[in-house]
Amino acid sequence: MDLEAYAQQVIEFVRVHQAWAAPVVFVLCFAESLAFISLLIPAWAALVGIGTLIGASELNFWPIWIAGSIGAALGDWVSYWLGQVLGERVYHMWPLSRHPGLIPKGEAFVTKWGAAAIFIGRFSGPLRASVPIVAGIFHMPFWRFQIANFTSAFVWAAVLLTLGDVTSKAIKWVWG
Repeated sequence: MDLEAYAQQVIEFVRVHQAWAAPVVFVLCFAESLAFISLLIPAWAALVGIGTLIGASELNFWPIWIAGSIGAALGDWVSYWLGQVLGERVYHMWPLSRHPGLIPKGEAFVTKWGAAAIFIGRFSGPLRASVPIVAGIFHMPFWRFQIANFTSAFVWAAVLLTLGDVTSKAIKWVWG
């Protein structure tokens, strides 16, 4: 299934079952931020689409945003923890073993930018998959990681959901 079809199915489910919007967004953001899963499930398109539903229906932005932010932060937290526990063995694990350049790119990025790499990496798909795990492998201080992690998660979720919401409102304004 291609990205567009996947995203459409998720968006349609949320449109029909609006009470499930926050839990679905939590799971999508968690999966999008989890080191191994994020390479397989690009959830950003569904998140932008769900953002359009916020603008086009009675969905409340705040619980969806909080659920998405916490899901994203927990995904990175688990990735960080896996990096600490597994260390360099991660390099040889599937699916990261199929993308051998990701970890070295993440390592170079974390070395250059430090804790800011967590924030910046959140907004880049390939880096989002590798930066938290690299931070764990190299034992970035816990609180430094978590402050950057939670801050970036709240901003990232707001950007994706708001992008859809603003797009929906702009379409209504132009053609409405």
